[in-house]
Amino acid sequence: MGYSFDFQDAEFYDAWFSQAKNRYCLELEINLLMSLLAPEKGQRILDIGCGTGVSLEPFLDKGLNLTGIDASVYMLDLASKKFANKVDLHRGGAEDLPFDDNSFDAAFFFTSLEFMDRPAKAIEEACRVAKDRVVICALNRYAPLNMARRFKSFFVPGIYAHANFFSIWELKQFLFGMLGNVPVKWKTTLQFPFASGPTAALIENNKIIQKSIFGTLIGMKIRPVPKFRTRALTLKIRERKAYNPATGLATRMRS
Repeated sequence: MGYSFDFQDAEFYDAWFSQAKNRYCLELEINLLMSLLAPEKGQRILDIGCGTGVSLEPFLDKGLNLTGIDASVYMLDLASKKFANKVDLHRGGAEDLPFDDNSFDAAFFFTSLEFMDRPAKAIEEACRVAKDRVVICALNRYAPLNMARRFKSFFVPGIYAHANFFSIWELKQFLFGMLGNVPVKWKTTLQFPFASGPTAALIENNKIIQKSIFGTLIGMKIRPVPKFRTRALTLKIRERKAYNPATGLATRMRS
């Protein structure tokens, strides 16, 4: 299940994104997610670890069938107030998704994989329920900003004390270990987290810059091999009844 956000975490999460400098960072991260996910109208999209719905908001007006799942009831409570009936919300763990095989066209993680106890199992489940693509947006272990966050978490309590940061190579290792040599595409963003404005955004969106291994957020797209959950079925065997000839019947006598 991993770390489940409590009420204070949920309120802090939304408040953090309400600040202007953080909204700029979020915009870059969402642009990266959108470029990899490339959703089409009418498709079924699943946000795994949707939290308060920050990562679902940009999809609301695109004609998509949206579903979100999260382990925290406090996060989901805030999300439900935002979306009403626009998003189908579920409470549950990423490692055992309550959905049938290939239920969605695409699934994604947006800074949620870091807080799961079994991230490889969560990815495997995402590949089971999504038939076309899975996108992982995860905090980069080798990004300067994330190094500072990790260092700070040793002294100041916060959500990053519960986070497991990843590298591009670690994510690929998960994927190839589970799925084999499947097609994988990756980019990073937020190379310069302390800069903002049109010029900084232009540099951040450059294709060459996005291949840096030091960007704050890794975006990775997988085209999974179809997966199916198997369940043992009870085999029922009908025993054939023994044939006993009826008694008392006349028999034909030979002369």
